Amino acid sequence: MINLVRNENMKIYRRTRTWILVGFMIALVLFVNIMEWHSDGKRSQGEGWKMELTQEKEHRTELLTKPELNAESRTYNLQRIALIEYHLEKNIPTAEGTLWDGINGSASMVLVITVFTIIIAGDILAGEFSTGTIKLLLIRPANRLKILIAKYAASLMFGLLLLLILFVVSFTVNGILFGFGDLKLPLVEVTYDGIIVEKNMLLHLWKTYLLNGVSTILYVTMAFMISSAFRSSTMAISFSIVAMFGGNILLEALQRFDWSRYLLFANTDLTQYLSGRPYQSGMTLSFSIGMLAVYFLVFNLISWLMFTRRDVAA
Repeated sequence: MINLVRNENMKIYRRTRTWILVGFMIALVLFVNIMEWHSDGKRSQGEGWKMELTQEKEHRTELLTKPELNAESRTYNLQRIALIEYHLEKNIPTAEGTLWDGINGSASMVLVITVFTIIIAGDILAGEFSTGTIKLLLIRPANRLKILIAKYAASLMFGLLLLLILFVVSFTVNGILFGFGDLKLPLVEVTYDGIIVEKNMLLHLWKTYLLNGVSTILYVTMAFMISSAFRSSTMAISFSIVAMFGGNILLEALQRFDWSRYLLFANTDLTQYLSGRPYQSGMTLSFSIGMLAVYFLVFNLISWLMFTRRDVAA
């Protein structure tokens, strides 16, 4: 099994396309973080953060005097004021203007990782059929299930590589630009219940990266399933990317319906539970994990059935 996975990885990294994707990923991370640093990197350095927070507190206090402010906005402003007072009282700088701000912003680029991994997963199986090399692969002693697992594992390993590249490059470039003096800076947040807590910044960021990576696994699994079912890399890649971007639009249109919580797209973003604002009230982290597990099993079951039960044309 290990040799099969190694063989699939060799196929991936022998292709020029793979290194173009890796190079583009690194260039994109560098460009985005340098531009962010250039635009507002020095805004909160030194003691400037205290002045900014004081001004924000005054602004939000003024907003609270307006009678037309709805209950949700009033609660948010009260929590924000409490958070500001905590920062000032404990003399804890905000993450803005530090390396953590840039690293946290880079987490949004997991979307790019998903697209790139879909490209690999959508072609890793269908490409064998289009070139005819699948026949040479199937005559080996390994059964079809092991071949399928090896290809799927190699696809996910490529996504994991990009995730590590994203974090390492982002951490390094932001450390160089902003300095590494704020490594021990804690993350101060207000929980959904209005309690102020301090968290380890590094652990929180990795949790955010990994939770974002869950959506990558599901969309890659979808692309792999389509590739196995239709043996078309174009269909697998295009359909999965359209589903990924169109899913959010669909969710906005269907949010008023209770059954929309069972859709794949409503559960892929697990970071919604870090902020305490799920897609629909009543949704929990365990519910979303359960739904994703069901979709994951269904997608892989279809992949297995289509790949192991269908004959390869001569």
